[in-house]
Amino acid sequence: MNLENKTNLEIWNFAKQNGYTIVTFDADFYDLVSLYGHPPKIVWLRLGNASTQKLIEVIQSHASIISSFLSDSIYSNHAYLEIR
Repeated sequence: MNLENKTNLEIWNFAKQNGYTIVTFDADFYDLVSLYGHPPKIVWLRLGNASTQKLIEVIQSHASIISSFLSDSIYSNHAYLEIR
């Protein structure tokens, strides 16, 4: 499915229906998870403007906690992970 030009709610529903996690800079997805709960889970990147290289570095440096957030039962009640 092409998600370009889709609303945040359409992206949210697509992720929910297909078992995806949303990785985003957009606070609107935090609002959706606050309103509707999860799934989908949200990885919220609070980095401001960042280069692609910086994004890669941040995601790689947080890979262990991201993986745990998505798969460990201790995080089953957590809807979002905020990375700064």
